[in-house]
Amino acid sequence: MTSAKTTRRTVLAGAAATAALGLTAGTANAGTRGPRIGILLYDGFSLLDPTGPAEVLSRLPGATVTMIAEHRGPVRTDTRQAAVLAERSVAEVDRLDVLLVPGAGNRGTVAAMRNPVLLDWIRRVDKHTTWTTSVCTGSLILGAAGLLRDRATTYWASADYLESTFGVRYVPERYVRAGKIITAAGVSAGIDLALYLASLLAGDDVARGIQLAVEYDPRPPFDAGNAATASPELKALALRLLAESQH
Repeated sequence: MTSAKTTRRTVLAGAAATAALGLTAGTANAGTRGPRIGILLYDGFSLLDPTGPAEVLSRLPGATVTMIAEHRGPVRTDTRQAAVLAERSVAEVDRLDVLLVPGAGNRGTVAAMRNPVLLDWIRRVDKHTTWTTSVCTGSLILGAAGLLRDRATTYWASADYLESTFGVRYVPERYVRAGKIITAAGVSAGIDLALYLASLLAGDDVARGIQLAVEYDPRPPFDAGNAATASPELKALALRLLAESQH
């Protein structure tokens, strides 16, 4: 007898099938529609801001994750070296359960904050969301739309601007919840935000399962990711590297 060839694909397919059977058996609302999640794209966004959360949230049972922009089509990142496809335009979407607004470099953030089409759409969609969220300087865009209240977080270098412009208290945490508004700190913090959202939408067990599924167990080679403990020289280097990479 010839044994079946074992590959990474067959192993993952078997595991996925087993997990799917378990979910079907254990979910009281099996077959019901899951959360509708929309991620706003705009020229100059930072690549991980939308794609990190999308990787997590797209694993939620029954969820749909849609990239949305002012116009359908590819939208370039801040480095212009990559693009993500927006499958829907803002004119085509008026109801979401979750809205996520990513951050960008100065060019992208400022342009989005001054774009009345995007700001009006964010305000309209927010009226019906369960959660309205942001990553990095996306909180500044929520602020420009008039949605921030009391406290929020953002990219560390934008903390003073957040407080002075929108009258909210900057909280240096990976994510901050204020009512139905949840803001995340810079770039990679979007993954933490997404796992927290997953727990709110589907429960802690599902969120833990997704965390393991994507093997999110960060152990960076350097202890250099916290602005509160970084030297002025390292902060200056970080901002210079960002500026030089953005076009």
